[in-house]
Amino acid sequence: MLTLGIDTSNYATSLAVFDTNAGEVVCDCKKFLPVKPGQLGLRQSDALFHHTAALPELLRQLGTKADLDRVGAVGVSARPRPVEGSYMPCFLAGVSAATAFSLGRAIPLVQTTHQQGHIAAALYAAGDARLFSAPSLVFHVSGGTTDLLLCHGADSITPLGTSSDLYAGQAVDRLGVKLGFAFPAGTYVSEEALLCDETVRPKASVRGMNCSLSGLENQCTQLLAGGKSPAYVCKYCLLCIGQTLVRMANTALEQYHGLPVVFAGGVMSSDLIRTYVTHRVPGAVFVPGKFASDNAIGVSILAAKENRAWPNLST
Repeated sequence: MLTLGIDTSNYATSLAVFDTNAGEVVCDCKKFLPVKPGQLGLRQSDALFHHTAALPELLRQLGTKADLDRVGAVGVSARPRPVEGSYMPCFLAGVSAATAFSLGRAIPLVQTTHQQGHIAAALYAAGDARLFSAPSLVFHVSGGTTDLLLCHGADSITPLGTSSDLYAGQAVDRLGVKLGFAFPAGTYVSEEALLCDETVRPKASVRGMNCSLSGLENQCTQLLAGGKSPAYVCKYCLLCIGQTLVRMANTALEQYHGLPVVFAGGVMSSDLIRTYVTHRVPGAVFVPGKFASDNAIGVSILAAKENRAWPNLST
């Protein structure tokens, strides 16, 4: 059986197909929302419009790569996180498309959340199916979250720490847009940072398993005003995020000794952060870029799990 996943986040429209027999992702496709130069995102009404416009064409593209007649269940991100009051209008586009697909085919509809999709994609890409039935520490680091979570698969999630103000992805995007890069700016900031061969000593603000990143934006502004190169400041920004995650993770490991630490979310696509963290956090697990950034892969996997269609994921 195939399962279809749909995710309409604040940054990208994405779809994926998962083969429950092979336990593999058959295909996925994604389209980033159009953001005008100099802007830091879209109004929700505009995001909803662009998702609605993009979904039919992406579904057509998906149909050229997979036999959608074999889809036996469809999953969709219905809200950002599995907590009370979590809501964003942009997810309505995905819910509408998924509901229409499920009713038209008379197949089950599984509603999950954007965060759980990220977690499921990361656990799957880690290559150890046991992570779906065992505890782990998971970082979800993106433009809307900098969360440290105690997870039992993607079903049971206990928040342990977060940012008290700015999220890591916001800090990266604000720096990138300030430097003239397109939004979302993570890829460009990462590429620019690799051009710097100077030693950078970031100053992270961490208390226990919580952090503050508003100061990072100010530090980057001051560094640029003081004459530091864009490459240096980009490297500083990313390493400061890396140091923040290292300190949060190692504090958590003092209490949850021996658990794997899985890093999910678009910010975790940075090679610089991955290298920095891997050498400083025991048991750190990073996943390939397409499983880290906004995508519907995890949602398609959760649709399979909910329907007990993939034994490795069944409870």
